[in-house]
Amino acid sequence: MEMDKHAKELEVAVRVVHVACALCGRVQERLLSASDDHVMSKDDDSPVTVADLSVQATISWLLSEIFGSQNVSIVAEEDTEIISKDDSAGLLAAVVGTVNESLASAHRYGLRSPETTLGTAEVLEAIRRCNSSGGPGGRHWVLDPVDGTLGFVRGDQYAVALALVEDGEVVLGVLGCPNYPVKTECLDYHYQNHQTKSNLASAIPEAWGKGCVLYASKGSGKAWLQPLIAGDSILEWPNYARLIQVSPIDDPALATLCEPVEKANSNHSFTSGLAQSVGVRKQPMRVHSMVKYAAIARGDAEIFMKFARSGYKEKIWDHAAGVVIVEEAGGVVTDAGGRLLDFSKGMYLEGLDRGIIACSGVTLHEKLIAAVYASWDSSNL
Repeated sequence: MEMDKHAKELEVAVRVVHVACALCGRVQERLLSASDDHVMSKDDDSPVTVADLSVQATISWLLSEIFGSQNVSIVAEEDTEIISKDDSAGLLAAVVGTVNESLASAHRYGLRSPETTLGTAEVLEAIRRCNSSGGPGGRHWVLDPVDGTLGFVRGDQYAVALALVEDGEVVLGVLGCPNYPVKTECLDYHYQNHQTKSNLASAIPEAWGKGCVLYASKGSGKAWLQPLIAGDSILEWPNYARLIQVSPIDDPALATLCEPVEKANSNHSFTSGLAQSVGVRKQPMRVHSMVKYAAIARGDAEIFMKFARSGYKEKIWDHAAGVVIVEEAGGVVTDAGGRLLDFSKGMYLEGLDRGIIACSGVTLHEKLIAAVYASWDSSNL
């Protein structure tokens, strides 16, 4: 019943994320072939690219056209401050051009392209429209246009994440992972052969599929994966969609741990000690962005833990889409106290107990929760 209730929204979200992934692929290809593409620093020192702003404008415009701008509330990461400065004319022009290039191909994904080219004011308006702060009531789309921007600019993993929150609960999630291969063998190939990040795209054989979109609707008990479409192909629904499930592994000695790459936002030493204390023996898989949630949902890894540095507040757009996909694929996601994540408090995951633990199953999850209590008293926070 829940699947039917949000069927239209889910299909639209998947199609929109396909458009965004194609946009990102084009921008990343240009970025890696040139040394002076438009990468600017935000106040929190994370790089912001043409892709971040262009994806936000594109998804905002498409959702507003489909559902009506008066009916669309979007909580998103970017704002127009960075491209409103005097020295950002080049970046703004690149964003406007990229948005129009992307929207012109929207028909290939079963979406309507604009009748005329969008002007600068219209693109800025689309970005500004993403100004909701969420909360416990109403319906809010939650967007991270390029999650893992550091991975993006390095030619490594990143994700486009779109979720729908109704009355404080995530009801659907879509994760576009343009550099995450459809077939797991390719992921193994990458890590076993220690390919450099910048060579990741070229290291993936075409037959294995270079990217994918994962999605799920709350309460359906099903999570799905579609391959990205190549070249000038047309997306024909359901686009070879297949069900995905979490790994059946519940022995910590056989489990693979996913960790964030950036040490600035996570406590690697604590995570490592925690994993060892429950018997995890494998080397961790360090991956940029919400691709970690994709790895759990697809059965490529069993554990994802993140314990942020003191003072860091987790944002809902970094988790909403990934959490519902993992849960519907059969996994478990809570804070370190074992409580479900609360997406009803606005832009941040308020009241988060110490950190986030996502697992492929209850057995591993319970062992890790117990290990947290044994090794880190919450009074220390």
